[in-house]
Amino acid sequence: MNAFDSLFLTVLIFAAALLYSSVGHGGASGYLAAMALVGLAPGMMKPTALSLNILVSLIATVRFYRAGGFSWRIFLQFAATSIPFAFIGGTLSLPGTFYRPVIGLVLLFAAFQLFRHTQKRADIDSRPVPLSAAILWGAGIGLLSGLTGVGGGIFLSPLLLFKGWANPREAAGISAAFIFVNSVAGILGYYSKIQALPDTLVFFGIAAVAGGIIGSGLGSRHFSGVALRRLMASVVAVAGLKFILS
Repeated sequence: MNAFDSLFLTVLIFAAALLYSSVGHGGASGYLAAMALVGLAPGMMKPTALSLNILVSLIATVRFYRAGGFSWRIFLQFAATSIPFAFIGGTLSLPGTFYRPVIGLVLLFAAFQLFRHTQKRADIDSRPVPLSAAILWGAGIGLLSGLTGVGGGIFLSPLLLFKGWANPREAAGISAAFIFVNSVAGILGYYSKIQALPDTLVFFGIAAVAGGIIGSGLGSRHFSGVALRRLMASVVAVAGLKFILS
């Protein structure tokens, strides 16, 4: 990768971190698409995405938590099984041609459903999460997170909203923390097998942190519930298209 590609990728990472963090996401699907665009070696894409996820999702978690957009109860129910399965997923590798189109279609459907429900009130009372559902969904999303490097928030957010288990701001805050713990588990699983990280990670990390600070600040305090839902629908749709096309 030459100097121009490195600079271009840094700019794309900043933009992805800004947009995704505004809805409580780490931005991994955007990072993966950007890295594929500039031709980064496939073996470096997953650990880079997970590492950037850790930085951005931590910032988003703190911002949304301080703004009141968080629920420990819901987070712990899903994280209990997602963390060990994300670690397992981090140790494994699957060919991109197998899962990318499937994930892309799922995300496009999720975006469609999110946009359809933008007129729902954002302040309605959420329903309790069944423990069995949280355990199963947490394990499945955690494994997928470790395998792909996406962190899992882009699947958890629509799920929480579809089921009425959280309002948009809570879903964003919970997803940010969910992404953080899954990304940490995933990178530990990856590192236990490969023990290598890209040399350019520090520059990408600076860009991601800058975007994450700006985006999470906007999302946690300045966007309404409907705006968050619409923005989340747009983010999920873009991610789905990028998974299919990249």
